[in-house]
Amino acid sequence: MMAMSASAEGKLVGYTCMDGTNPFFVALQGAIQEVVEENGDELVAMDPANDSNKQVDQIEDLISRGIEMMFVNPVDADGIIPGLDMLKDADIPMFGFDTEVGDMSYLVSYAGSDNYNAGYVCGEDLAKKVPDGGDILVLDSPTMQSVTDRTNGFLDAIKESGVEFNVVGQQDAQGNQQVANEKATDLLTANPDVVAIFGGNDPTALGAYAAADAAGVTPLIYGVDGSPDVKALLKDTMLEGTGAQSPITIGKTIAETAYKWLDGEEVEEYIPIETFLVTADNVDDYGTDGWQ
Repeated sequence: MMAMSASAEGKLVGYTCMDGTNPFFVALQGAIQEVVEENGDELVAMDPANDSNKQVDQIEDLISRGIEMMFVNPVDADGIIPGLDMLKDADIPMFGFDTEVGDMSYLVSYAGSDNYNAGYVCGEDLAKKVPDGGDILVLDSPTMQSVTDRTNGFLDAIKESGVEFNVVGQQDAQGNQQVANEKATDLLTANPDVVAIFGGNDPTALGAYAAADAAGVTPLIYGVDGSPDVKALLKDTMLEGTGAQSPITIGKTIAETAYKWLDGEEVEEYIPIETFLVTADNVDDYGTDGWQ
C-alpha cells in the first residue's frame, strides 16, 4: 500500500477503543490526538461502549466519512475482524493499541503494555505480603486479551512463588467498575474470608474495593492500570497495588509510529511498553494527579 501525503487541509484519522469513558482510554486518546493534530490532521473518535457489534458499525461509518488511517482497540479480539476486513478492503492502514486483535496480520504495527508482566508484579507482591497464603478472588474479563494476559501473569506469579493460594471465585467483570462491584459483592458474601482480590484493570479493582468496604472485610486488592483514582487510595486503604501502565506512552508511541510509516520508514510490528508495580511505597514517585 502506498503511503499517503497529507493534503493541504489534512487527513481524517479514525479511532476506536472498547470503552471511551474509561479514564485510561481518555488519556490514551488524548496522546494520539496530540500527535495527529501536530501533523495537521484530524482525529475522529468513536466509542462503542463495550459493544462489539456497535464497534463494527462505527468502523463502517468512519470508512464512509473518508478516513485515511485507523487506530484500533477491540471490544472483542475476534468480534472486530469484520470491521478490519472492511478497512482492509478500503485500503486503510490499521494501527493497534493496548489490546491485540484476533489476527494481528491486519495491523501495520501494534503498541501495548506488557500486560502479562503487569499482572505478574501484582502476584509477586501478594506472595511476599501474605506468605501464609489463603483464599483469593479473581475478577477477569475473558473477551479482553489484555486482561487475560494480566490474569495469567498474576496466577503464574503466585504459582511460582510456592505460597499456597486458592482461587475460590473467578468471574467476568467485563473491565467495568459497576459490574465488578456486583460480582465482588456476591463473591464476598459466599467467601468473606478471602485474603486478596485481583482485578484485571483499575475500574474492576475499584468496584471490588467498594464491595469489600460495604461488606466490612479488608482483603488486599490489586488492579492493573496505575490510574490516578487507584494511586490516590494506595496509602490509606486496602487497595494494595496496581500494575501500572502508561496510556500516554502507548498513545504517543503508536501515533508517532503511524506517521513514521506514512513517511515511508520501516516500523516495528510489535512494540511492547514497560509495566511496573505501584504501591504505597513508591506512589509518590509517580504522583496521583494524573497518568504516567
